[in-house]
Amino acid sequence: MPGRVSAKSARSSAISRKSSVQTLNSRASASARPSTNSADIPDEGPDSSLRKKVCLIFADAQRSAATHRKSVINLRKVQEACCYEPTSQARQQTEDDFDEDDFANEILRGVARMLTIKKSEPVGDRLVRFLGLFLKHATEKDHEINRPADTDETETFPETPSSRLATSIISLLLQLLPAKDKVVRFRATQVTSFIINTLDFIDDELFDHIRLGLLKRLRDKEPSVRVQAVHGLGRLAGEGDAQAEAEDSEDESTASGVLEKLLDVLQNDPSGDVRRTLLLNLPLTPATLPYLLERARDVDGATRRALYARLLPALGDFRHLSLTHREKLLRWGLRDRDDAVRKATARLFRERWIEDVAASHRPQPENENEDEANKDTPPQSSTEPSYDGLLELLERIDIVNSGGESGIALEAMHEFWDGRPDYREAIALDDAFWNDLTPESAFIVRTLNGYCRSDSGKSHLVDMIETKMPEVTRFAFLLEKQINALIEQVKKIAAPDGEDQDGVEAEEDTVQQEFVVEQMLHIALSLDYSDEIGRRKMSSLVRESLARPELPEESTKLAVEVLRSVCGPHEAGEREFCEVVLEAIAEVHDTIMGDEPSKMEDDDESFHSARSELSSDDTLTAKGKKSKKGRDDSEMSEDATDGTEDEEKAIKEIMVNMKCLHLAQCMLQNVSCNLEQNSHLVTMLNNLVVPAVRSQEAPIRERGLLCLGLCCLLGKNLASENITLFLHCFARGHPALQIISLQIITDILTAHPSLLANTPASQLPSQATPPTSPSKRNSDGTIPSPLLAPILKTFKKALRHEDPHVQSTAVLSLSKLLLARNLADPSLLQILLRTHFSPDPETRGNAATRQTLAYFLPVYCRSRREHASAVVDVLVSLLRELLVVAEEAAEDDDPDELLGDWIGVAAVGAQVVDWTDPRRAMGSTDGGEVDGAVHHLLASHLLSRILTPGCTREERKLLLGTLGKVAVLSSASRPDLVRENLEMVEQAIEAKVANEAAARNVLVKMETGLRRLVDALGEETGEAGSGASGDLDVTEEEKTEAGGGGGEETKSLSPLGDVLGGSGSDDMPEAEGTVLGNEDDEVEPDPTIVGTTNLKSEAASKQGGRDSLADESAVQSLLESWASDADSDLA
Repeated sequence: MPGRVSAKSARSSAISRKSSVQTLNSRASASARPSTNSADIPDEGPDSSLRKKVCLIFADAQRSAATHRKSVINLRKVQEACCYEPTSQARQQTEDDFDEDDFANEILRGVARMLTIKKSEPVGDRLVRFLGLFLKHATEKDHEINRPADTDETETFPETPSSRLATSIISLLLQLLPAKDKVVRFRATQVTSFIINTLDFIDDELFDHIRLGLLKRLRDKEPSVRVQAVHGLGRLAGEGDAQAEAEDSEDESTASGVLEKLLDVLQNDPSGDVRRTLLLNLPLTPATLPYLLERARDVDGATRRALYARLLPALGDFRHLSLTHREKLLRWGLRDRDDAVRKATARLFRERWIEDVAASHRPQPENENEDEANKDTPPQSSTEPSYDGLLELLERIDIVNSGGESGIALEAMHEFWDGRPDYREAIALDDAFWNDLTPESAFIVRTLNGYCRSDSGKSHLVDMIETKMPEVTRFAFLLEKQINALIEQVKKIAAPDGEDQDGVEAEEDTVQQEFVVEQMLHIALSLDYSDEIGRRKMSSLVRESLARPELPEESTKLAVEVLRSVCGPHEAGEREFCEVVLEAIAEVHDTIMGDEPSKMEDDDESFHSARSELSSDDTLTAKGKKSKKGRDDSEMSEDATDGTEDEEKAIKEIMVNMKCLHLAQCMLQNVSCNLEQNSHLVTMLNNLVVPAVRSQEAPIRERGLLCLGLCCLLGKNLASENITLFLHCFARGHPALQIISLQIITDILTAHPSLLANTPASQLPSQATPPTSPSKRNSDGTIPSPLLAPILKTFKKALRHEDPHVQSTAVLSLSKLLLARNLADPSLLQILLRTHFSPDPETRGNAATRQTLAYFLPVYCRSRREHASAVVDVLVSLLRELLVVAEEAAEDDDPDELLGDWIGVAAVGAQVVDWTDPRRAMGSTDGGEVDGAVHHLLASHLLSRILTPGCTREERKLLLGTLGKVAVLSSASRPDLVRENLEMVEQAIEAKVANEAAARNVLVKMETGLRRLVDALGEETGEAGSGASGDLDVTEEEKTEAGGGGGEETKSLSPLGDVLGGSGSDDMPEAEGTVLGNEDDEVEPDPTIVGTTNLKSEAASKQGGRDSLADESAVQSLLESWASDADSDLA
């Protein structure tokens, strides 16, 4: 340790180059550098041999951590020489001048020098670690010296030189915890926390002071200081709260509840480092465990990764967690946006959790000595595969409920098979396995089969699963056995006899058996049916299964998909598939309703025989009167019986229709043929779907609408005739029916975009009366579709709907239509933007709507130049609306409730400018020149509004701030905009519309950039020839040419004109002109544009390329929709 720094050394260090690794000597000189005279440095006394020894030891410790053990021993020798009586006379003569206080002063002097080292330098961390190691080593040595061998371990520790030294160091540090210098606060908190975690015991009085000081550092403005305070308080959590009751009134609230304060910091601290440090330092108790597991949803990826990679593996057996916690941890981890978190979760599942359950299934040691020897052996991460352990693991995560298509068990098992090839090889699918199937074992073979067949590039996996799996014929027999068992279980539940407890157990067994059948049907979907014998066996099995009304709906859906796979993808196979399903529908109807007529005849016969017996009495005695009264009672009972029978008959009819409609829906989801060319589908439509739509029962009507919507996807004529029906259902239906109607309308417009195509005036018959006046025609003279206005009205109403589910469905549907350019209405786009940026609490509370818009709007703006221009056109009016809303909210009694977490109007403008930046559009990174026409159009709108006399000061300030973020780029497509913007900027500067210096700088910068572009355009114009007018004339002539034939009338397939009160297109308002993105007469839908929809299943999407109704959770389809067709439009 150096002595007092001289003025010469201070000057020389001031002009020397700063070292990257500073020592204590350089730190001392640096601290002396800003001082003007030597009076700023306190008098530390003359140098001594003790100081030199301590300085040398500290100097060695700060150079490298490798010498810490040696330095600790050397410093301990110096301490023993100062604090204990020397054992030899020679040492007594040389060291008798220094005592314990001298040694403590030298250590404190070194600690004081240590506090000025910055966090970024490793020297300070080495010294802190060295100091902690020395105090621990010295405490242990003093304990060995002062405690006799026969002393009880529960007795209090005696006071030793090391304990007094630790008390002196902590007392010094506690005084420096609230220092103004953040470096001093950081080092003081770090040393204090390190000492707390190193020593085994601390004085009680000092303990309270440490706790108070560190609790105050929890609110420090520097995150690094809070991190070190958390390190120390993690050791003190839950300790010493009893002593806090005796503190003063001011300190009592600070000292009490250390654990509660730490949990509050864990939930609310803005620094991810603080939350992560606290996550790893809090004690694992039942009270803190829920708070720790919450960090699986932390916004900081490193904190989430620390939970899965460090905390959960150290937690112990995962079976101590509840089923809800297990399922949530797997779902949150495997679906995390951070790839490192997903990998850590997968490693936790396939290595730690499987070993926890596999250990309980391994054979136990035969003798106690072997058990004791293996007791302290840590569990290995990879051991011999345990099939029973894997079954228990799946049972612990409840695969019956989490093993569905949207469950997390499928993803977890995919990661398991990917990382555990030993289990893949060890699984044996022999006869014993198939004869004793359980939900867990069926799920094992389903996931293993799916994993091996999912990656076609790994042929060895396909060969392995082909070797393990039975042939198709044998698998069909195994599937038949399981389906028969399921039917028996369903009949057992339907039987009226049986106790309640037996009924509950039977229901649980039925659910498990249904899960087994579903897993086997999933396997059947992936089998190779090139073997004709196996194909015929599977086909006959599925036909018989579909004809059974007891088969559950999910199993029915999978069986229909298997039948479609068995029939083959060709047209003849599709026709055979429709025929088989329709036969199954008829057989289901006959099976349920077949015994009804005979039963009614028997009831009538018994009824007439009873009346004949009563009418045989012809005496008018008192007994006759009683018989007459009895006859009246019997008639009343017969009426009641008839009412009960009618009710049962109505319920049975509902069940029959629901089962038949479900079969029809599954069939329609797996076909892609033309409806008019398939006579089976036309028959099904007229005999089953149309009566269901006209039914008075709500469940039947809703399912009938779904089937009708699927039929409309197969035929354009049917869709054009019945789309008004779906519009009427939305206008008059309840929220659930409105959601279905919106999804059907969206799919119809996606499958048949020509329904909204404009009709050229030349294609109308000459004798026909124009359907619209010239004022309602489009600017190019075309006549808008009569369906356009009602559809726009429906979507506007849905976007303002009170029900959040209807609103989110409308946003998702409209996003697909706008992205596919099937609709291009500016008012709808402005409503979407206002919904996304609105400060309304109800709108901000709809998470599904905000998530959809957060994905859609950036993709929409950057996919095509036309989309960005459409957003730019409505930006100024949007900013005006939001500005008015913000002013009204500011005048409210509680403005914080409305505008508390709103981003503000200025941020809205900046966000839209970023979305429409041509440099970030699709295709702009290919190396070509970027066309800045979109931002020039935006600047034109902003400048026009700024120069408008009615523009207020606040609005002008907002618009100028937005204008400053616009990129001034060259534009070959719109050079006229560049010149117009330059003129408007010059007018704005002359009119002095900008009052602030920042706003004036925006205009000056814009003028400079535009003038440079105009000069470049002038040079190009002078070199080019003048032939634009001729080309323009030719273009105008080409524009006036008419072409194409008109539409032809087609015969209606189903009489639906009077459905639901006879409301049709007569009540709809006249259509208004709106430019459409596609005017083709018939265009096959591109599934890559709009993603997947709800009405069609995945199998039909792969075969036919058409989409089904939009699934509410399929927001990711928006990102996939623009990847294939957007590049050419942005060139």
